[in-house]
Amino acid sequence: MSLSTTSINRPVLAIVMSIIILLFGGIAFNFLGVREYPSIDPPIITVRTNYTGANPDIIESQITEPLEKAINGIAGIRSISSASNQGSSIITVEFSLNEDLEAAANDVRDKVSQAVRQLPQDIDAPPVVSKADANSDAILTLTVQSTSKNHLAVNDYAENVLLEKLQTIPGVSTIQIWGQKRYAMRLWLDPVKLAAYKLTASDVQQALNRENVELPGGKIEGNTTELSVKTIGRFTTEDEFNNVILQSTNNRTVRLKDVGYAILGAENEQTILKESSVPMIGLALVPQPGANYIDIADEFYKRYKHIKEEVPKDIQLDIAMDNTKFIRKSITEVEETLFIAFFLVVLIIYLFFRDWLIAIRPLIDIPVSLIGAFFIMYVFGFSINILTLLAIVLATGLVVDDGIVVTENIYKKIEQGLSPREAAIKGSNEIYFAVLSTSITLAVVFLPIIFLEGFVGRLFREFGVVVAGAVLISAFVSLTLTPVLNVKLQRKDHKHSKFYLMTEPFFEALNNAYNNSLRSFMKKRWLAIAIVFISVGLILHFNLNLPH
Repeated sequence: MSLSTTSINRPVLAIVMSIIILLFGGIAFNFLGVREYPSIDPPIITVRTNYTGANPDIIESQITEPLEKAINGIAGIRSISSASNQGSSIITVEFSLNEDLEAAANDVRDKVSQAVRQLPQDIDAPPVVSKADANSDAILTLTVQSTSKNHLAVNDYAENVLLEKLQTIPGVSTIQIWGQKRYAMRLWLDPVKLAAYKLTASDVQQALNRENVELPGGKIEGNTTELSVKTIGRFTTEDEFNNVILQSTNNRTVRLKDVGYAILGAENEQTILKESSVPMIGLALVPQPGANYIDIADEFYKRYKHIKEEVPKDIQLDIAMDNTKFIRKSITEVEETLFIAFFLVVLIIYLFFRDWLIAIRPLIDIPVSLIGAFFIMYVFGFSINILTLLAIVLATGLVVDDGIVVTENIYKKIEQGLSPREAAIKGSNEIYFAVLSTSITLAVVFLPIIFLEGFVGRLFREFGVVVAGAVLISAFVSLTLTPVLNVKLQRKDHKHSKFYLMTEPFFEALNNAYNNSLRSFMKKRWLAIAIVFISVGLILHFNLNLPH
């Protein structure tokens, strides 16, 4: 007994199996991430080394080059790029896509640890090896600016108030602060006065390290009392820094204010973020790998609405960037394409069957196959993106083929006088293996895409798997649910409509023309061999002449 016959004899079983497909697909849809493109994460390792005060030439020759020579011997490296800046070296190592990120990071750490002995001994700290995410780009940016408060105050409000309200958004990995201006005590020294007191900048640094420190004070114990001691030794105001003793002799005491002054300023004065010449701070939301970008954006705008009601009047908020708009637009266009595809499928089926009851059956078959594809996406760890949605659109035309073939053969048996149930059993069994072979062939055509290498292979892997999965599900649906629908949704009277009677001569003429052309061709079967050889020759010709 075939699957189709079992489904016709047990219609509840066929319906329940389709409902299970819808249920699993619907649940999986809620867990799928939404992004613009598939997640492509090549293993990228970053090596950072700080050497305060060194110029780029020193950084290049004494730090960057030795580290690059050591790292270059690691297998699987795709490219190495470096940047030697004032006081810092950054080396970015990109590995091939098939390399494991953890193994690559361990290999880089081993090589860097071996090369440390070749680096200057007075570098700030050993090189830091970190794993970088190729997709760690911000998707939303909130800008904060004020025309009355200074830049430091705006940064303090953004970092300590607004950031805390946004970093708890589900799916957000981190929040980058663009144009950050933290408070810092800046010391300005007069070299002439330093020379007059026979001091150097190193003496000032040593004095600060000696005086500006907090040490554990321990505790005081008595018979009935125990008190902890806190020694407050860190400076917090400009006056405290200005009064730091740099040198003390029998007849004089030199303080910082004698050779310069301290002023509260910004920690970083090399970079700034501006809009229309007004300094501002940017809070950029970076999503977690596999997170749903749309859900993050929806939650962000909810909180943004409440934040705007709470911020002081002299603080201005704005959205500088929202990459989710492109994703929303892509999804909207795919939805429109799906509706158009559904309409055209129903229209074409109606024009050939000339019966609305048959034409609307794909509206039941197609959703089962397409929604079931979401479960396949969930199992393989895919996301909803442009390429998987493109696969869904393409699959719309493919999955309906099996259902049309089964429906047409059953409809033909009914026109021959069989009852709907007999026609469904006989019609579906006749093309049972034809449907299976067609669907498996389509799946086999798309599945080899998963073996493509490089970025192109990673991009289209999800596309191929989704199309192949949807086609295989459609074969199952067409052999289970479709025959049941042809039995249950069959008209009791088989009277043809006026439109059917008007157009039937055209279809009869079309059928006769095809029949005559086929008979004529079968009398000259040798032409088929000639056509095959000509086709193969054209394929070879175009393949050799196309630019590679």
